[in-house]
Amino acid sequence: MNRFILKYPWILKKLYPKRLSRIPSEKTLYLSFDDGPIPEVTPWVLEQLEKYAAKATFFCIGDNVRKHPEVFRQIEAKGHTIGNHTFNHLDGWKTSTSDYLENFKKAEQIIQSQLHNLFPSEEKLFRPPYGKIKNKQASEITKLGYKIVMWDVITGDFDAKYDEEKCLKNAKKLIRPGSIVVFHDSLKAEKNLKYVLPRLLEEYTKKGWKFKAIY
Repeated sequence: MNRFILKYPWILKKLYPKRLSRIPSEKTLYLSFDDGPIPEVTPWVLEQLEKYAAKATFFCIGDNVRKHPEVFRQIEAKGHTIGNHTFNHLDGWKTSTSDYLENFKKAEQIIQSQLHNLFPSEEKLFRPPYGKIKNKQASEITKLGYKIVMWDVITGDFDAKYDEEKCLKNAKKLIRPGSIVVFHDSLKAEKNLKYVLPRLLEEYTKKGWKFKAIY
């Protein structure tokens, strides 16, 4: 049995309509990558995206940006959008609002210090790790001008017990035009990611689909 939900629950969309999970559009996918940047995986992801003229969104861990600024700058240089994913992957449900916001702001400071340009839109992006965030935390982050981004489909690439082929099949079964799809540029996800991502890019490019960043 999966330990995660592949499809974002409809009830959460109803309860939190301002949290972005899909951008309705024709033949377009919004790929996103969580938990990087790291030198072992992120540059490979950037190479795959470039092969298909694909743009994506990277939700970065502040501590990884601090440790690997040169990799972070590659993301920006390739024209992808960047979002905040807290400083060290906090679970909002298990963290006080004050501690969560402090961690979020710490990540924001590091991200902003490494960007050559400001975010391409007035509304900046935040994805809560594990998708877990308290209403008060979400409210405070929204007040700071951030759009909270969830997902329409999560690939499950981070689960080492998850079969590579099944990971690909489930993603293809669930994605639809406008889906925000979650991958992870992490060591934990590397095996599944390197199987699924190039195949997804190739197949949907041949079908005439586009891959765009979230703005």
